[in-house]
Amino acid sequence: MATLSDIGVSAGINILSAFIFFIIFAVLRLQPFNDRVYFSKWYLKGLRSSPSRGGAFVQRFVNLDFRAYLKFLNWMPEALKMPEPELIDHAGLDSVVYLRIYWLGLKIFVPIAVLAWAVLVPVNWTNNTLELARQLRNVTSSDIDKLSVSNIPEYSMRFWTHIVMAYAFTIWTCYVLMKEYETIANMRLQFVASEARRPDQFTVLVRNVPPDADESVSELVEHFFLVNHPDHYLTNQVVCNANKLADLVKKKKKMQNWLDYYQLKYARNNSQRLMVKLGFLGLWGQKVDAIEHYIAEVDKISKEIAKEREEVVKDPKSIMPASFVSFKTRWAAAVCAQTQQTRNPTQWLTEWAPEPRDVYWPNLAIPYVSLTVRRLLMHVAFFFLTFFFIIPIAFVQSLATIEGIVKAAPFLKVIVEDKFMKSVIQGFLPGIALKLFLIFLPSILMIMSKFEGFTSISSLERRSASRYYIFNFVNVFLASVITGAAFEQLSAFLNQSPNQIPKTIGVAIPMKATFFITYIMVDGWAGVAGEILMLKPLVMFHLKNTFLVKTEKDREEAMDPGSIGFNTGEPRIQLYFLLGLVYAPVTPMLLPFILVFFALAYIVYRHQIINVYNQEYESAAAFWPDVHGRVISALIISQLLLMGLLGTKHAALAAPFLIALPVLTIGFHHFCKGRYEPAFVRYPLQEAKMKDTLENAREPNLNLRGYLQSAYVHPVFRGDEDDDDYDDDKLGKFEEEAIIVPTKRQSRRNTPAHSRISGESPPFSGKV
Repeated sequence: MATLSDIGVSAGINILSAFIFFIIFAVLRLQPFNDRVYFSKWYLKGLRSSPSRGGAFVQRFVNLDFRAYLKFLNWMPEALKMPEPELIDHAGLDSVVYLRIYWLGLKIFVPIAVLAWAVLVPVNWTNNTLELARQLRNVTSSDIDKLSVSNIPEYSMRFWTHIVMAYAFTIWTCYVLMKEYETIANMRLQFVASEARRPDQFTVLVRNVPPDADESVSELVEHFFLVNHPDHYLTNQVVCNANKLADLVKKKKKMQNWLDYYQLKYARNNSQRLMVKLGFLGLWGQKVDAIEHYIAEVDKISKEIAKEREEVVKDPKSIMPASFVSFKTRWAAAVCAQTQQTRNPTQWLTEWAPEPRDVYWPNLAIPYVSLTVRRLLMHVAFFFLTFFFIIPIAFVQSLATIEGIVKAAPFLKVIVEDKFMKSVIQGFLPGIALKLFLIFLPSILMIMSKFEGFTSISSLERRSASRYYIFNFVNVFLASVITGAAFEQLSAFLNQSPNQIPKTIGVAIPMKATFFITYIMVDGWAGVAGEILMLKPLVMFHLKNTFLVKTEKDREEAMDPGSIGFNTGEPRIQLYFLLGLVYAPVTPMLLPFILVFFALAYIVYRHQIINVYNQEYESAAAFWPDVHGRVISALIISQLLLMGLLGTKHAALAAPFLIALPVLTIGFHHFCKGRYEPAFVRYPLQEAKMKDTLENAREPNLNLRGYLQSAYVHPVFRGDEDDDDYDDDKLGKFEEEAIIVPTKRQSRRNTPAHSRISGESPPFSGKV
């Protein structure tokens, strides 16, 4: 068990690590050749030019102004200067609301920490219960535990203090959550009202279109909406299965990159031809001329792409029973997206279309009827992943202790029993071991989310984030607190009467706070500081810039900074909310460490959002209800655990007064859900009508059909300046034609107007 000195050593290591990271970052960000990595967002916006173009040769690569190095932390106040409205214009509402999650943590925990240290710490400290408990065999404690509820004797009236504080913490947390929910709901409505025109404002995604032997999906969709939305329907774009074509395009790009690499390498030194082996990973096999080989591969794949495009266009099996349907007004799109279209609720299902950047195209090809089966399979898989993961995590955690190391490697006993090494192992190793063990989990969860068939990147990230949070709760929190406490006190369990076991658990659970303190310092201090270095993007940029970059477009692709990573970042934040709310009335010692995390992360990620990250989509903070719900769940968990803990302390008179807290918290959650959540799941018709009216007044001659005509064409059918297989002239010529769609259905007489191709012939003809 980590002692106060072990925590001090761990804090020293992590503070030193964070300081070193900041110094390295300060040096790297000042070098001209790294400018595109650490200020990539400004380059993508066209508001920054490379400082390495002028001046002396050395100055193009190294900053020789030594005064700049003296202010190595000036990026922190600079990150806080940009006001929030300007930050929304610069980075989008998603990024700003993501930052507000960290700010929410500070608003909740700063008053809680002050109150807990002013009231609970003196109440806990002025007892000698743990001194007496040391007489129990193998039950250990440290100085940190004297600040916790474990140091209060059974039947004590002092537990009333913890009850009162639990109510105070709950009331304050709910108040801050409600005000934040209201603020962000207003920000979302204001953002949507002031946002520039986007295709998704006029478009819905229609799924499960019923089959018809006489009409194609495009004709069927057009006729249905001309009948049921005659005054508002504008155009549609059916969904096709172009996954194989997308794989071929991706493969061609990879081959083209290798060809560019060898051509550049040969141009720099043409004294001899470059050779490449055809075997596995180029390690063995026949040697051939590299340039000729990749030219042949690119030509071969280009022919396959052209053939596959023709097959996608002509094969009816490639057309999915789904379509992006666009309307003349936002009001009409809102009505369609938020209403049931037919008496059969399983057909003609409508939902808001993701914005084009947010569409996850591979999943549009998944038949709608298979989604339920896929999601059921992933629920089962996630259950086994979560609960069987406890075994390897417990194993790794057992090795990250003095006893575990000595047992696994007895020859290290002399080293690990050194006082300093013991402090390092107990105060640092468990946290870093758990952090490393979970490194591949986000990728696994994202693969599972993709298999489930969600059609937007934002929904994929939200589902992955939800499961990551559940996984953290079960494997990081519960497994560490409950099983960890049980394992630590196992011998005590075996040598005492059964009626003493609840008492041992009640004493042991708060003691696990020392592990979470070390984990917070590793993950929340050093980990956040390491985030700002951008080591992987830095290395990848210089490799690509050295070997592959030919044009400015290539350079932009090489410095792709990526986005925030909601699916990994938000669950980590929620773990800190959980730890803070659970341990605030139990072990207030943990709260200052959490406050450092929230403050440091807020500054670091604000800097990254301003200068680096380029969000790949904009959902207008659609994820906020999930954030609110998870904080509420953490609050309820903390209340239930406190009830259980007081039960082990025989606080029979005090504990029942906590029963009302979960009930009140759930009632508060339902109030917020009914009052504020509609702003995140529905678009008010009044707002839509107002925006349409303003747009019609400002742009009475707007060609909305031309704007929406190809907004939702699959990316592999869009023109590419490097793709000779694509002919944009065909697309333009086709869209200018007004072609009447004949129908074989008797219901044609009900169609109020002649049906015209509105972005569709047989799917994507003219787009190829």
